[in-house]
Amino acid sequence: MSGSSGGATRIDGERLMGRLDELAQIGAIAGTHGNCRLALTDEDRAGRDLVCTWMADLGLEITIDGLGNVVACTEPGGVADSVMMGSHIDTVATGGRYDGNLGVLAGLEVIESVLASGHMPSRPLSVAYFTDEEGSRFAPDMLGSLAYVGGMALEEALKITDREGVSVGGELDRIGYRGSAPVPGTVPYAYMELHIEQGPVLEFHGIQIGVVEGVQGISWTEVTLRGQSNHAGTTPMPLRRDAGLAACRIAGEVREMAHNIGDSQVGTVGSISLVPNLVNVIAGSATMTVDLRNTSEGMLQHAEARLDEIVARIAEGEHLAAAMRRTARFEPIDFHPSVIDLVERCAAEASLTHRRLPSGAGHDAQMLARVCPTGMIFVPSFDGVSHNPAEYTAPEDIEAGANLLADVVWRLANGDIDGVLSSGADAASDEMAR
Repeated sequence: MSGSSGGATRIDGERLMGRLDELAQIGAIAGTHGNCRLALTDEDRAGRDLVCTWMADLGLEITIDGLGNVVACTEPGGVADSVMMGSHIDTVATGGRYDGNLGVLAGLEVIESVLASGHMPSRPLSVAYFTDEEGSRFAPDMLGSLAYVGGMALEEALKITDREGVSVGGELDRIGYRGSAPVPGTVPYAYMELHIEQGPVLEFHGIQIGVVEGVQGISWTEVTLRGQSNHAGTTPMPLRRDAGLAACRIAGEVREMAHNIGDSQVGTVGSISLVPNLVNVIAGSATMTVDLRNTSEGMLQHAEARLDEIVARIAEGEHLAAAMRRTARFEPIDFHPSVIDLVERCAAEASLTHRRLPSGAGHDAQMLARVCPTGMIFVPSFDGVSHNPAEYTAPEDIEAGANLLADVVWRLANGDIDGVLSSGADAASDEMAR
């Protein structure tokens, strides 16, 4: 391997792609390039076992905490002083092979490339994968990293159940991944996450690298509407208490509200369940989800207030009882200014086209940003598609992103956060290049 212009060892792109492909075979969706490895299922256990095997093969010290978060470090007991990389390996039910997996396996590749070079940075390097980032089986999303940074008590997280009433704690025991390391976990010196954009901006503008400035705030709300189930043919329209109609009206107004607020505001009704859900029966109840996101905490609170008003007004007009429950709430997160600047500087030095942008999706990085300097790097997503078996990022984009990750991490591991481009860090990089 040859040294890059920044001094960090270049990664092996073929090895990284090979590992992405091998992990993708676990939970593969037949006839597609997609994956289904819901958190703490048998498929998740098999994926965990494979990644832990790769970690062990490099001689890394592996620790597993009480929520199944896995951290591997180049030095025993070195996580507190390390530059950590990572993400997650669980997927949504119809997921792709890059979301989350890229951040973990690129971090592992950076460590393997550095170890093979024979030149170690001043600080240890670590790589982690966090439990249930997607939240598809156990809500909220980013569950593992939330608990890792102290945002939720371990005891509370272990009691969370899925739709079948199966608990997080029970499944961790079943698959053998309830570890002994404490929760909250050890805070690293800094954290970096490489991720596909999961959106269309980079590809649309022909940009190779997204320099992520922060993550949008997220508000998830479950709305339950209760009316009266009745005959579809004999009940006059003015006398109906139709929960299905109200749910549809709320969905339409959520979209209109997001348009009216503008800027980064988005709103999505992703799920509507009707009871009794029959063709010739008026829906007596409806349960729906509303996902609101904004880069501004003030505007997100405004959108939440508007949602409360919309639900109350429509429910009253249709003579329904309404209940609302917030199932997840995360404030917007800004990443560390010096880390953002460093990613931008390294991209420029590598002649990679780049632009600053926020993340519209949630990531483990937003949790780590609560406790240590944190940054993210995005690479393009074909057609902006993610959470879909058609998810795709070109190998050359993956390799460019992983090499940029290696450069940023090398400089962080040889300097201080506010002086990562100091002469000391550059001197260490030059030494490694030699």
